[in-house]
Amino acid sequence: MIILGIESSCDETAAAVVEDGCKILSSIVSTQVEVHHKYGGVVPELASRMHMEAILPVVTQALETAGITMDDIDGVAATRGPGLVGALLVGFSFAKAFAWARGLPWTGVNHLEGHIYSVFLGKTPPSLPFVILLASGGHTNLYHVTSPNDFELMGQTRDDAAGEAFDKVAKMLGLGYPGGAVIEKLAAKGDPGKIRFPRSYLDKEGFDFSFSGLKSAVARHLQQRKEPLTPEDVADIAASFQEAVLDVLSFKLINAARVKGCRTVALAGGVSANTALGRRVAKDAAARKMTLALPPLSLCGDNAAMIAARGHRLIQDGTLCQLDHDVFSRTRV
Repeated sequence: MIILGIESSCDETAAAVVEDGCKILSSIVSTQVEVHHKYGGVVPELASRMHMEAILPVVTQALETAGITMDDIDGVAATRGPGLVGALLVGFSFAKAFAWARGLPWTGVNHLEGHIYSVFLGKTPPSLPFVILLASGGHTNLYHVTSPNDFELMGQTRDDAAGEAFDKVAKMLGLGYPGGAVIEKLAAKGDPGKIRFPRSYLDKEGFDFSFSGLKSAVARHLQQRKEPLTPEDVADIAASFQEAVLDVLSFKLINAARVKGCRTVALAGGVSANTALGRRVAKDAAARKMTLALPPLSLCGDNAAMIAARGHRLIQDGTLCQLDHDVFSRTRV
């Protein structure tokens, strides 16, 4: 079965063609980073307008790259939420019209479940059950995955997501948007032990996260400085901040797997592209005789291949959408 996947939950317009839920024939992502960079974050109205401009060319390119035509598509899957409503409506409405016009089955995919499915598209997919940390600009969640359709939410952030904290700290340091990649690059040059920022474990036996206090601690550190920041200072702050985030993320993930008796842990979402996080979790997992599963780097951020993979399962199971179905901005718990 060949599925056309469409993703437009935030600031990437993406389309992909995936066969049998695991073989990626194409994955095209059109990013809006340059447009939103000068504003220090995503502007929802601009994102929606750019999705409208990009959706048809991106879908066309996905079909051409896959070497197929519209006649070869067996089903359509599009992100239904969570995300920016205006942005979601562009991709979801396109999928709805495309499927209706061609008489194809179609389904709406929970964006977070799509990220979970991204690890199944790697070279060594994790065996069930496993615990996965989904960390991105909007979410920091822990799930216990016991089947292709069963994702138990074990914990989530109570305030800022991990990726959001990276973006806000980067803005404080004058590094622009998005912040994850630039902080990781600077952190590699800095001393992670230079500044002891707080570790927001909350309840160490619990699985919720909180990064607002860490963000505030960085802000206070900058306010209390009497001397201008040197490039070395910025690198040390980036390294110390990143270390505080990684300590909490890895600890919570490994502890959740220990509690659930899982021998496999996984990472997904934009923050999973952080190589320092991957190294830390791999090291901590090995100490517990656990293994780490990661999605391909190209599938860490928002993409449509993961949406098509999850959509394939939903269509197979008969979980379809109708013409009167709508998008949603927040996760339905």
